[in-house]
Amino acid sequence: MLSTFKYYKPQTLQEANQFLTQNDAAYVLAGGTDLMILLRRNFIDAKHIVDIKAIPEMDQLSYSDEGGAEIGARVVVNRLIGTDWVKEKYPALHQACETLASHQLRNRATLVGNICNASPGADLPPSLLVYDATVKIAGVDGERDVKLSEFFTGVKKTVLQKGDLVVSVHLPPPGPNDKSVYLKQSRLKGHDLATVGVACRKNGEGRVSAAICAVAVTPLRLTELEKGLNEGELDEEKILWAAEEIQKHIKPISDVRSSAEYRKHIAGVLLKRGLRLVNTKEG
Repeated sequence: MLSTFKYYKPQTLQEANQFLTQNDAAYVLAGGTDLMILLRRNFIDAKHIVDIKAIPEMDQLSYSDEGGAEIGARVVVNRLIGTDWVKEKYPALHQACETLASHQLRNRATLVGNICNASPGADLPPSLLVYDATVKIAGVDGERDVKLSEFFTGVKKTVLQKGDLVVSVHLPPPGPNDKSVYLKQSRLKGHDLATVGVACRKNGEGRVSAAICAVAVTPLRLTELEKGLNEGELDEEKILWAAEEIQKHIKPISDVRSSAEYRKHIAGVLLKRGLRLVNTKEG
């Protein structure tokens, strides 16, 4: 049985910020794929549901070679999959989107909702992290930009404060000869949550970045590991080193999807595969 709540649909960011600031137990509705589960299972006691789909800024989806990509809070995942420049400019993000849930859920689920849910095993954060994504947050005191690597603070926790709304996610332009990939291991073929998910990227200048989900309390940008990967040329010896070294940078747990030991093993396997793919001369 759903909790009893009041429904509010603001038309502007200012209206939404003010309402969220002035009311307790207010939850934001964009796609609602996570929110409806929480409501149905009585995991939350919502007094207010704030529907942001009428706010114009939330619907932006654009790209330019000068400014990069802007993905609004109400942009659903299937819209990203069907956008040519997402596949061309940000292939790791496109691949991660394709692994998310089912086609039906992707018609409702949003990229911003996926990061705001702050699940350690969320599929989209690793690819966003390797692209140096920033999150635009609107509050009653104005807007601010936060690096996605600083956005997550714990399991299901973010830097968002009362009254805050995520407006969009920004990705810098990748430039020429940029290669990236997202690889995911799950219990089942098809649409399942990640046992481990790894994103790897090599930009046009040869700089390597990597990120991972489901092996710590938050999705991780592997910044310390990247330092070693970017000392000199990326070759097979360095790739094999990274596949072993990653064990020092993750702290997986055992749960219904996997043992910690298996997650450690598969993290190295996926990182090795991903680095080999972005290090090829083709594409």
